[in-house]
Amino acid sequence: MTIEEIYSRLSECAGVTTDSRKCGPGLMFFALKGERFDGNEFVRGALEQGCPYAVMDNAGLYDAADGRMILVDNVLLTLQQVAALHRRRLGTPVIGITGTNGKTTTKELTNAVMGTTYNVLCTQGNLNNSIGVPLTVLGLKPEHQYAIVEMGASHPGDIRELVEVSQPDYGLITNVGKAHLLGFGSFEGVKRTKGELYDWLREHKGTAFVNRDNEHLQQMCQGLPMIEYGKPGQDGLLVEGNVLECNPFVKFRWRRGSGQWHTVQTNLIGAYNVDNALAAITVGLHFGVTEADASAAVAGYKPQNNRSQLTETGRNHLVVDAYNANPTSMAAAIDNFSMIQAQDKMLILGDMRELGDVSQAEHINIVDLLKRKGFTQVWLVGSEFGKAAQGAGFRLFPDVEAVNVALSKEPVAGKTILIKGSNSIGLTKTITNL
Repeated sequence: MTIEEIYSRLSECAGVTTDSRKCGPGLMFFALKGERFDGNEFVRGALEQGCPYAVMDNAGLYDAADGRMILVDNVLLTLQQVAALHRRRLGTPVIGITGTNGKTTTKELTNAVMGTTYNVLCTQGNLNNSIGVPLTVLGLKPEHQYAIVEMGASHPGDIRELVEVSQPDYGLITNVGKAHLLGFGSFEGVKRTKGELYDWLREHKGTAFVNRDNEHLQQMCQGLPMIEYGKPGQDGLLVEGNVLECNPFVKFRWRRGSGQWHTVQTNLIGAYNVDNALAAITVGLHFGVTEADASAAVAGYKPQNNRSQLTETGRNHLVVDAYNANPTSMAAAIDNFSMIQAQDKMLILGDMRELGDVSQAEHINIVDLLKRKGFTQVWLVGSEFGKAAQGAGFRLFPDVEAVNVALSKEPVAGKTILIKGSNSIGLTKTITNL
């Protein structure tokens, strides 16, 4: 069966599902394989639950007599190709967003700004990978005026795979930094992979939204039509802006060209979030959102999912940024924490994962930064920090369980605490004890 024929069958359905636990009437089931499961084994169950069709790639479980079963060579590739065809058929303008840090926050801010004026489809949660992007694209409906698609990457070629599905007309790379180096091989590998978004835009006469102050992005986007934003005092920017204060929430000002200044008090922690806000405002203004609506949308946005959230426990003030961590984001979080006005600061930091051969050097760099900033109440969690911080005078813990044991014996109160580390370290498990 061709992709066009499968797409025709999909047009008879209300949507798609890849989760055998969420099957039902009107949903086409795509039987994906994972490390610990094979969706093909759930095809019959999906059909029994009412799915009109199931796409599968295990010929041994295929029943040619059952017209509801669709046998293909590769279910994931088929899902992506069907999504790409859907995107072409609808022709909805797509804004693609990627970057080492800040892409989810930028996506959410852009959605908030664009949503003041348009019916927008936006990537939900963290559905930014080889499965999530096609599922997002397949959510496009004729009534959507724009789509905002977030794309993540951990290996070379990942972004190219995702732009083939989402086919963006516009692109935004928040930044490039040292993350997933185990997969990318080097920082240059990060740049090449994130730059695959720019490559697509060049090939298809697209346009990039670019931070003028990021030298790496400036080099990478050569030859592309650009709409730029950045710090004040530069010619040709659509939007310029800068930080006013960060205590702990960021307040910043911005203006369009040489127009009126707007002051925005956000619910975001971290001066680095101003670039994310300026990016969202720039996108919105380009598509006709008013300046007042853009400011109100950014001011009203509240972060979720442990991304720079301020949590009041009754005992302490917690700055929780424990969704992920890499050398770039860790240094930015520490720099920002040093700017927050608080009398009794403490940091609980976890290992940064997937750094490959440079892991020890990058953890040593963070330890040195902590010393330069003058922090003394520092708890470091994980084997990498354990090796990097020997003799530094900071408390070292092998894992989060050891931290919780210490907290139960030595209750902490009256402090402002930064909690940051790779998600797999599990630092959010400390919150109930803080």
